[in-house]
Amino acid sequence: MVLESPFAGDTPTNLAYARAAMRDSLMRGEAPFASHMLYTQPGVLDDSKEYERGVGIEANLEWMAGAQGVAVYIDRGITPGMSLGIKAAIRAGLDVEERSLPAWCDHVVTDGLDANQPVRKEPVSS
Repeated sequence: MVLESPFAGDTPTNLAYARAAMRDSLMRGEAPFASHMLYTQPGVLDDSKEYERGVGIEANLEWMAGAQGVAVYIDRGITPGMSLGIKAAIRAGLDVEERSLPAWCDHVVTDGLDANQPVRKEPVSS
């Protein structure tokens, strides 16, 4: 499952939100991929450089080609980059599912797991 969530803007909060989205997906029994969490690590790609941002987006679209679907986490809005991913998923005929993390809030950012995220005791079968 490819995850779409905001990155640009309030990057620290958006990354905390992306971690909560990743956890949510894992607790659903999915194997999530979030390019914006991987490709923007120091020493990989610089999202502030247009060319490098484009390289990351293109790489994400390659991953998407083999994905089961796309989960769009919407609590922090939909960015232009997310819109590109959603449109590409629709063109590829992938299921696009909007998701919300109602227990997550911007001011709750922890170093570890987000304590507000429920934990499923048993994986959900797909």
